[in-house]
Amino acid sequence: MREVRALVTVGGRYVGEADPFTVDSPWWNDVQPVTEHLDRVLGVTTCVLRLVGTTSPAMRDGVVTYQVEADRVPDGLSSTGRHEFPDHPLRLPWARPGGPAALVEWARRHVDVTGPPVQVKTWNLSCLYRLPTASGAVWAKATPPFLADEGAVIRLVASVDPSLTPALIASESGRVLLGEASGVDCWQPGEEVVERIVPRWVAVQAASAGVPRLRARGVSMPDFGLPDTVLHGDFHPGNWRSGGVVLDWGDAHWGHPALDAARLIGFVAPEIRPAIERAWVEAWLSHYPSSDPVGALRHARPASHLVAALVYQEFLDNIEPSERVYHLGDPEAELARARSLAL
Repeated sequence: MREVRALVTVGGRYVGEADPFTVDSPWWNDVQPVTEHLDRVLGVTTCVLRLVGTTSPAMRDGVVTYQVEADRVPDGLSSTGRHEFPDHPLRLPWARPGGPAALVEWARRHVDVTGPPVQVKTWNLSCLYRLPTASGAVWAKATPPFLADEGAVIRLVASVDPSLTPALIASESGRVLLGEASGVDCWQPGEEVVERIVPRWVAVQAASAGVPRLRARGVSMPDFGLPDTVLHGDFHPGNWRSGGVVLDWGDAHWGHPALDAARLIGFVAPEIRPAIERAWVEAWLSHYPSSDPVGALRHARPASHLVAALVYQEFLDNIEPSERVYHLGDPEAELARARSLAL
């Protein structure tokens, strides 16, 4: 359970605080239930700009305070003293006044929106809106400059297998507009979903090997007869859709493909790990028969946590202080996991 405090601003100026309320979703970056409540009780259109503070050390639960932007000054706010919202050099565009609206207006230049846009998520890694159109929902997403150019990565992957990525409607630096991906998120995938996604991703990686087209993360490992190639970077099943599409390409980078497989195996329940290992090993042997994917995967298990530690530290180095709480302790936790697997 999450208790919400909403400090409401209009044009960057604090105008009052809404009455505290609770939402069922515990996750701080899940802001759809927050704005739905505020729109209903205040009679205005709101969006969450950023996290201001929280009483919980995790990404969930506790009392969470947001800076919320309203399209006009609403009735029914209480005065809780002065609240200042000075800018910060690491604040991202969508966390500033007018930022979410600018993302929506950019999307409107590419599709005809038929109803109210819905802010689904916002935090230091993305701002995500669902927009209704006559042909179905589309998704407008903004991402920070320290992540990969998601539009460019999607085009790269789609040049080999367009069915593996969401449809890219439009993109520019830090923004993508995507078509709907059918199905549901696959946090606990069955063997059928594993067989549908893992070999196709391996085929894309095999076809994309060669000249690096993305940056490397700085963690190298023996090749075991396999080529360095494009990595998704966060290849866990929550980024899969049951219809066969893979989402969230902003963590993509260049490196050994076993790092993606190790990331995946670390996320799933123990009973599904053998199916993933089998699908991944058989897929790579079909492309590189003389390789040793079993040995590569064994080596990659601790190495993948070293990569994750670097990634989380990069997040911490590039986000403003109030939102560092999302990732505090993550680099140290990943290093501890790497050590435990290396023993």
